[in-house]
Amino acid sequence: MTRLVYFSSASGNTHRFIEKLGNPALRIPRNRSETLPVVHAPFLLILPTFSDGEGRGAVPGQVIRFLNDAANRSFLKGVIASGNRNFGAYFAYSGDVVSKKCGVPLLYRFELAGTETDLHRVQHGMTEFWKRQS
Repeated sequence: MTRLVYFSSASGNTHRFIEKLGNPALRIPRNRSETLPVVHAPFLLILPTFSDGEGRGAVPGQVIRFLNDAANRSFLKGVIASGNRNFGAYFAYSGDVVSKKCGVPLLYRFELAGTETDLHRVQHGMTEFWKRQS
C-alpha cells in the first residue's frame, strides 16, 4: 500500500528527503511525457514549492496534473511541503495551496532537503497521523 507520493524537481532536494525517510514512496515523474501514477489507497503528498516571489506557480505542474485526476485526489489525506525560507511568507506555500484546494491538512513544512529534526518529526507525525486514520 502506498502511503507516500512525492514530486522532486531537478534539484533533488525532495527526493533526498524521501530517501532519508526510508519509507516506500511513489514518485510523480518530472518529465511530462512520462505516464503519471495512479494510486489506489490513501496517501500523503510531499512536494516542493516553486514560486515567483508572490506565490504564483507554487505548485509544480506535474503535481497539478496528478491531482487533476479525481481518483488520485480522492485518496489524498494530507500534504507535507518543502521550500526555501528566502521566499519569506511563501515558504513551502505549495502545501497551503494543495491543502486549501483539496481540503486536506498541511501536516508539516521543511526547508530544502530537510534536517535530521525534520526527518524525525515527519516520521513520528506520519505514524501518528495514520494511527488516527484507522
